[in-house]
Amino acid sequence: MAIYESEHTKFIREWLEKHPQELEEQRKGRALWWDKPQDVEAQARLDETKVPPKGYYYDTNH
Repeated sequence: MAIYESEHTKFIREWLEKHPQELEEQRKGRALWWDKPQDVEAQARLDETKVPPKGYYYDTNH
C-alpha cells in the first residue's frame, strides 16, 4: 500500500536534497526562535498568578 505524499512535501524533500546547506540554516533558525532553555520556577510563578476565566464571558449576571 502506497503512502500518500503531497506535492509540497515532494518539492521540499527534493529541494533540500539539492540544497543541503539549508538544513543547517533551518537548525539555526529553530534555535533562534524555538529551542530556548525553560525556567521551571518562573513558569510555576506565572501559573500561580493566573485568574480563572468566567464560565460565560458575556454573562453580566455574575
